[in-house]
Amino acid sequence: MSTAPLPPAAGPAAAAGSPSGTSVPVARQHFSPVPTADTGDQDVRREENGQVVWRVQCGDLIGRERCMTVYVDDDEIVLVGPPGEAARLTRTQLGRLTAALGEAAGLAER
Repeated sequence: MSTAPLPPAAGPAAAAGSPSGTSVPVARQHFSPVPTADTGDQDVRREENGQVVWRVQCGDLIGRERCMTVYVDDDEIVLVGPPGEAARLTRTQLGRLTAALGEAAGLAER
């Protein structure tokens, strides 16, 4: 599976190699789509490494638990889905994702 490298972060940023051989800017390395809380945790918004991050639980097409991540990079909203997979969301999870995107949009406008 080949993946395209992310565009460079604003300003000079060092890049480190990833397992797939692509470079990921250091500023973005800590935002993985892997959940950092128990799946029963309903607190979607949290702070990680000084950055506000929203994590919304979802599932994949064969029923495994996954996570969608939302964060703001400068004035853009970044949505990270399960790696190489589709995300299946319940109505409740979709509501949480919609709320997270709305909050992120508010932060991006600042």
